[in-house]
Amino acid sequence: MKHPIISVIVVVSCIALLGFLTGGCSKKAVIPPSSGTSIDSAGKDINYPGAEGYSESSLAAEGKLDDTSASHLGGLEVNSGQGEPSDEYKRLHGRSSNGLTPVYFDFDQAAVRSDMAERMVQNAEFLKQINNTVVIEGNCDDRGTKEYNLALGEKRAINARDYLINLGIDRSRIRTVSYGEERPLFFEQTEFAWSQNRRADFVIE
Repeated sequence: MKHPIISVIVVVSCIALLGFLTGGCSKKAVIPPSSGTSIDSAGKDINYPGAEGYSESSLAAEGKLDDTSASHLGGLEVNSGQGEPSDEYKRLHGRSSNGLTPVYFDFDQAAVRSDMAERMVQNAEFLKQINNTVVIEGNCDDRGTKEYNLALGEKRAINARDYLINLGIDRSRIRTVSYGEERPLFFEQTEFAWSQNRRADFVIE
């Protein structure tokens, strides 16, 4: 006959071991793709170098990348095993496909900014050289409700689509989707990070 104290010790030890095995490994947070969009709500926008088409970045001006060696395939960032793309790479490309450039929006606004016009023209010229369809992904910063940001992201994507159509791209080649605040590139609560997340990406299908 087993001693009651020994039985209790064995049961407690088994429970402790089970808890260690099941709880010892932390799971990596995953942000799933979504068909939703977010909007930037109340607050005041601040002008700073990064808000006007990366004028702070010599990489953008010179068309150079660092040695992250990332490429964009279907809007997904694919790298060469060296970890996440650098901040410079994300500022230059967003989640847009190679050959296309993201455009940025003012706080709580859906109109394509005048300083983004050259980017839109370049995107249209690139699309005229290929036959693929393009998905315009509308994004927002995380201020405001998810519902509001989804609607704002959709307006941004639609305005970018209409801009391309006016530049000669056939409507049938363009799809739009809104991710709102659900797919930020930068997670800091700063004016710079917010400005980078108020974005429309152009993804080749």
